[in-house]
Amino acid sequence: MSTERIGVYPGTFDPITNGHIDIILRATKIVDRLVVGVARNIGKGPLFSTDERVEMVQEEIAHLADEATRRRVEVKAYDILTMHFAVQEAASVIVRGLRAVSDFEYEFQMAGMNNRLNPNVETVFLMANDKYQFIASRFVKEIAQLGGDVTPFVSARVAQKIIRRVERENGRKAAKR
Repeated sequence: MSTERIGVYPGTFDPITNGHIDIILRATKIVDRLVVGVARNIGKGPLFSTDERVEMVQEEIAHLADEATRRRVEVKAYDILTMHFAVQEAASVIVRGLRAVSDFEYEFQMAGMNNRLNPNVETVFLMANDKYQFIASRFVKEIAQLGGDVTPFVSARVAQKIIRRVERENGRKAAKR
């Protein structure tokens, strides 16, 4: 029987932000292995495809300073209930980041539902670092779409991908006119 503590950090990561990276780094302090689960949630109208988001998260993990940490984090796409994904990955912990009180109500309800689905998997909340509390992927996308600078919120690699995608989308819109 393995005593390895496995955690799942689920999200859409559209795009992955500095706040997500902070949660990933902090989560690796409480689990032996962390699976970053990239949800195929097309209902949110993602800017990037699932494969692109997985690739972006993998690139960001590859650039973490500590090699030992990089080896303990893996990235996988999923399109099932998060609890089913956690069980599939043999996780005992679901990691969730909280930015503000507004996040808490939703996350509290989700944790309760997940507990009903499987009381053997615990939800752990990590409070966002105060440097990242205001960052949300949807705001990053909106800032980019309106021509603003997203570099304070995402890595330079991710910023370039967002800029190229937004320019391509804006080019398509202009061509339709």
